Amino acid sequence: MEFEIFKNRISKLKKMPLPGEEAHRKLAPLIRINELDKIDMSKRDPQEAGVMAVFYPGNDTNTRLVLILRKTYKGVHSNQVGFPGGRVEFSDRNLEDTALRETEEEIGIPRTEIKVLKKLTRLYIPPSNFWVQPYLGIMDKTPIMVAQESEVEAILEVKLSEFLDESNVISENLSTSYAANIDVPAYKLNGHVVWGATGMMLSEIREMLLKI
Repeated sequence: MEFEIFKNRISKLKKMPLPGEEAHRKLAPLIRINELDKIDMSKRDPQEAGVMAVFYPGNDTNTRLVLILRKTYKGVHSNQVGFPGGRVEFSDRNLEDTALRETEEEIGIPRTEIKVLKKLTRLYIPPSNFWVQPYLGIMDKTPIMVAQESEVEAILEVKLSEFLDESNVISENLSTSYAANIDVPAYKLNGHVVWGATGMMLSEIREMLLKI
């Protein structure tokens, strides 16, 4: 979709109610749904993080969404696809500020160039014990992105048409940090399997975009 058309339509999201957990569960592994239903959050004391879903015009003027492939490291999200973002730091004013700061640090987009359109539904991630607050943002120009060497293996520029294509909603058999050989709902984007928390957040975004 041409970005100018997308830009005019996406303004409708501001007043649209969030699909929320119902949309999240469409892309949630069954094992995750069962786990979330049993968790006593009063005993968890989770940390907080903010992430940013940024839409922008590509060099061909078509709309794109940026995701990142994380580095391989000793952690539960090693070598996974996610949104730019990260944990709250003391200097952050709020979670939106966290998401903008981390996006600038991880992929080089100045926070002043992102217009935040909507606060999405927050999501709890049991393996890392984080509440993650996603935001949806938009840029008016094609960004120059530079991957943070210590955190980001690759920057993935996903075409909006690919994200909305029903054939890219798949089921994949994976071994994760908490289970082996499980079937999970996922997206196939830019040749990568995108699942788990990122898939769940993308599900909410996709559901809203399909309505406009």
